[in-house]
Amino acid sequence: MKPTFRLPRPARLLASLLFSGGLMMGAAHAQQPPPVEEAEADTTVFPAQELTPQILYQLLLAEVAGARGQVAMAAQSYMDLAKRTRDPRIARRAAEIAVVTRQADLASEAARLWMELDPGSMQARQLASGAMASNARIEELQAHLAKALAGQGENIGAALMGLNRGLARIPDKALIRRLVTDLTEPYLEQAEAHFARANAAFVAGDPAAASQALDEALRLRPDWEQAVVLKAQFQQEESPGKGLQTLRDYVTAHPDAREPRISLARLLVAARQFGPARDEFEELVRRAPDDRDVVHAAGLLAMQLGDGAAAEKHFKRLIELGFAEPDTLRMYLGQIAEDAKRFDDAIGWYKAVAPGKQFVPAQGRIAQVLVNRGKLAEARQHLQSAAREAPADRVSYILAEAQILRDANRNEDAFFVLDEALRSDPESAELLYESALMAERVGRIEAMEGRLRKLIALKPEHAHAYNALGYSLVDRNLRLDEAEALIRKGLELAPSDPFIIDSLGWALYRRGKLAESLEQLQKAFGLRADPEIAAHLGEVLWMLGRRDEAAKTWKDAAKAHPESTVLGDVIKKFKP
Repeated sequence: MKPTFRLPRPARLLASLLFSGGLMMGAAHAQQPPPVEEAEADTTVFPAQELTPQILYQLLLAEVAGARGQVAMAAQSYMDLAKRTRDPRIARRAAEIAVVTRQADLASEAARLWMELDPGSMQARQLASGAMASNARIEELQAHLAKALAGQGENIGAALMGLNRGLARIPDKALIRRLVTDLTEPYLEQAEAHFARANAAFVAGDPAAASQALDEALRLRPDWEQAVVLKAQFQQEESPGKGLQTLRDYVTAHPDAREPRISLARLLVAARQFGPARDEFEELVRRAPDDRDVVHAAGLLAMQLGDGAAAEKHFKRLIELGFAEPDTLRMYLGQIAEDAKRFDDAIGWYKAVAPGKQFVPAQGRIAQVLVNRGKLAEARQHLQSAAREAPADRVSYILAEAQILRDANRNEDAFFVLDEALRSDPESAELLYESALMAERVGRIEAMEGRLRKLIALKPEHAHAYNALGYSLVDRNLRLDEAEALIRKGLELAPSDPFIIDSLGWALYRRGKLAESLEQLQKAFGLRADPEIAAHLGEVLWMLGRRDEAAKTWKDAAKAHPESTVLGDVIKKFKP
């Protein structure tokens, strides 16, 4: 099967509800608390160091060496200067350059000096831990960390929370757990010590011990939201539903708790319980109407559930709040207006999209709205004008114009548009591929084959070019050995592509290898329930005598894709 160009549409990305911005939760997040650089900057005491000509000369020498690519010399120059001045800023510079340039011994030495000069710096402690861990100086690392923790005073809680992050470079998770256990032993009256132990135990593969450690942390700090969230996460991984209940109980008792409610909403999204998830986000919006993260999540869920009015309200509010990607919201708002057949509003939102990554898709949507209103000529004029104004995006606009012509069954016109564009840009991979597909559609087989072979010569890694050429041969029942070899080459380049797997299944069917064909087609259909794959799968099932299964496959696919002519044709062929 051959994939075709589609006009870009604003995606309804539920994944962003799980992984976007400040609302992310997960084991990695639990291991890596937010950075504390800003807090550190106010507490560091710098030496009263005069900027002498000699110091200035050494600084310039180090910078010039780095600029010329002599990074090892730069790192060593900074290290020498740090020893001389005892300035933690210079020690930090030496350590960071040494880490980047993989000078493990120098990185370890510089990080230790930085930690010595600025013992309150969590960054220094983490870098020193990483440098020594990567250099297998475990005993030295443990001693330095123990000394650093002992000097934290009232900051010990934050230091304990950063402990796992500092040890993350050690590949042996059991060793990390032992180090964390030993290092936290003097601080077991601190809830953060048990939190650190919980993280280390979980990463080491002992969820029961992790839960016990969190229970102890919560005994010491019963209302600690971060511990509750992590406990729920552990529980959810062990027993789906248990973590949800923990969070429900907590937000019932603490209705103002933001992070646990966000975590509850995200776990509900992960469990595909979109309605309850939306309720939680709406409650968050009610309590914090100016929180951009939760308003965004509530808007996405409303859009997913088909509540365009609520989604529209949230997205408009986000624009007022200064959301970081307003053009993405304008694309969503345009799509909502399109779905409601408010075409003037849709065009207004798309026209409001500023130049940037959403601009070309917005022009494509304007053209599609014009087509939907019966104004195909005006849609083409819009795309042609956009192409003249932005030559760098010319190919994208040409592909969009060809697509709307193809959707209107004006295949000859679509081929002409692509062919004309290819004359002025004969080595464009996108134009070669799309014009080849369109050439086949209008029966110009030699042009199709010639362009795909040229594309393969220009882009030997273009998996879909091999697939398209092989499939076109299979579909005409020609040169099946060559066709299968081409498809297998495409599959070698893109082994998980359902369309190429479908092509291989169809090639095997043409060669009479029904059992092998069925295996490939079932795999392809499992990856993507596409109507053409369903048509192929049903035909093979039918030929194997499994006619009830074939009929059900076609019926289900036709219900989901009533517009598919390929599916309709195969059903008429076998069930007239």
